[in-house]
Amino acid sequence: MKTLLTALISLIMSAAAFAGEAAFHDGPLIPAFGKVAPVESDMPVPTGTVMQVSFDVAKQAEEGALNRNLASVARFLNMHVELGMEPQDLKLAIVVHGGASNDLLSGEDYKSRFGEENVNTELLRSLMRNGVEIILCGQSAAFHDIAKDDLEPSVKMALSAMTAHALLQQRGYTLNPF
Repeated sequence: MKTLLTALISLIMSAAAFAGEAAFHDGPLIPAFGKVAPVESDMPVPTGTVMQVSFDVAKQAEEGALNRNLASVARFLNMHVELGMEPQDLKLAIVVHGGASNDLLSGEDYKSRFGEENVNTELLRSLMRNGVEIILCGQSAAFHDIAKDDLEPSVKMALSAMTAHALLQQRGYTLNPF
């Protein structure tokens, strides 16, 4: 009886998880990354809104896995464009430091260091094609022995993550806490 009850609870939880995932669909701007769900919001975004937002990413993805924090930026773009915002009104920057620095390595350099493909490469390229500024902390780069030439093209290097965030704030960017 206990085994049957355990199996039934597991089945119900799996069905609930699937139902939640079913609400999500590919976004309009970067369909391969950042799935979105429709939401009846009580906080409308006024027409003409311009958002300047920076994201702080420090945690490296598990080997062979997409960095979920980078993918969250694709979701941010997708959900706001789906809402009706113009892509040019979404000015986004990602400041990367710590272990996540490795996720910015070019495919060739990543493979030489870790023996496998960098699954973040296409996500990084998609974000940058859509105007997202990706900035690496120079102090983390030095710690991880990463040179500018080791990075995916168009990734910028800052003196530090702290410096990058300070400069972005002076340009009017807010820091997204997620």
